[in-house]
Amino acid sequence: MNTFKILIAATPILCLASCSQAPDRQPNIIYILLDDFGYGDAACYGQLKIETPNIDRLAQNGILFTDHYAASPVSAPSRCGLMTGLHSGHMQIRGNDEMPERGDVQSHQAMLADPHLEGQRPLKKGTVTLGTQLQKAGYTTACIGKWGLGYPGSEGTPDKQGFDFFFGYNCQRQAHTYFPPFLWKNGDRVYLDNPDIIQPGTRLPKDADPYDEQSYARFTQNTYSPDLMFDEIVGFVEENQQRPFFLMWTTTIPHVALQAPDSIVKYYVGKFGDEEPYTGGANYYPCRYPRATYAAMISYLDSQIGQLVDKLKELNLYDNTLIIFTSDNGPTYNGGTDCPWFNSGGEFKSEKGWAKGSLHEGGIRIPMIAVWPGVIEPGTTTDHISYFPDVMPTLCQIAGIEPPTETDGISFLPTLQGKPKKQAEHPYLYWEFPESGGWKAVRWGNWKGIIRNIRKGNDRIELYDLENDLQELHDVAADHPEVIEQIRTFMAESHTDSEYPRFRM
Repeated sequence: MNTFKILIAATPILCLASCSQAPDRQPNIIYILLDDFGYGDAACYGQLKIETPNIDRLAQNGILFTDHYAASPVSAPSRCGLMTGLHSGHMQIRGNDEMPERGDVQSHQAMLADPHLEGQRPLKKGTVTLGTQLQKAGYTTACIGKWGLGYPGSEGTPDKQGFDFFFGYNCQRQAHTYFPPFLWKNGDRVYLDNPDIIQPGTRLPKDADPYDEQSYARFTQNTYSPDLMFDEIVGFVEENQQRPFFLMWTTTIPHVALQAPDSIVKYYVGKFGDEEPYTGGANYYPCRYPRATYAAMISYLDSQIGQLVDKLKELNLYDNTLIIFTSDNGPTYNGGTDCPWFNSGGEFKSEKGWAKGSLHEGGIRIPMIAVWPGVIEPGTTTDHISYFPDVMPTLCQIAGIEPPTETDGISFLPTLQGKPKKQAEHPYLYWEFPESGGWKAVRWGNWKGIIRNIRKGNDRIELYDLENDLQELHDVAADHPEVIEQIRTFMAESHTDSEYPRFRM
């Protein structure tokens, strides 16, 4: 396992003049997608306990979005919306579907023996994705990290959805350990030196001392998957430095299980002091220092971001590269995490029912930072309201091709260029989520309408004024019947029935 190389880097802030000449080729695009990283988990978004100097430096050198949203509050549908440019009322994958009809899909031993049990419901053959569009524009494409949009052998694997290279987890259940027995490289398994297959959810033995670090030793094995992924990222950049590339770095950090390099964990134990252990359960492993480990995972990833930027500069690629940093949904509440203690939701609530898995702001409003020397003015902030479907038309415009005709997105390139008067705006944003009882939500200006428990027959819209109530604590629906009527119309016109019964409400 790599040691913690960069905690506080010293890279200078670049000015616009550093890229005064127009590049002679399309810009490289690196899209960094974290997993369950909260709106408030970086210092540039208000975090006070976790050190994120390299993420903060992205904000110093680029533009910070205050009102950017994921496509969904959980992994697979959020990635589907990102990849396809469609919102959750139109897209194929609207929830996490492990397809249990295949067999014992929860058993890691069974998945090791039978790849058919891995993965989630697949994207269909011929789906237009970010990968296929950027390939069409002449880019070499890669996805390194977590996929979650099609099991091995299906039509939804990365190589069939527009990516020339893939390395990482095909299946999000496999990603519940950072010491997996294997990862995927294109269409082949790469077996790792992690021989002990421990089922996630395994608890600390009753006779083990929960305050003794040695009681947790078996949950740390030999090969830490994020190390291998970063090696592949650097290799991909080096190999493709002479041609435009599109790299999706879909890291699993900081999604639980809580597992991080020991040197960084010890750093945060020294900073936070002793704490109560997490002894396991709920599909995740035990952890002696859960708060310190959560912080360590984020600082580890932050360090790698700094190393990637340094590599781009070393190869003279940085000035012609757009870097986008964001998260797939809000912070989680399980597996030993303590997001309220970190204030991971930032201005929004992050407890269970309010963050991941919900359509409250804490579940879907996410950080986004973009850096592009010579194009994006350093140190800027925007309150432009945007979400994952907008990434498709934005990247197509940057790559010089037309976006697909079937999209719910609006390019935010004018915002990146500092041309707000040319920026088109959404009349409203729409979400639906068939899990957690069934949800629908609309953001219309500063109004936020939510329906919860749809599967239980509820159709009452709650209404929140985000200008004065970011935590959505005061339902003002009774005072604004005309707003409720309009939001109900927006919900009706945005929804199409899914062909999959699991995603219907």
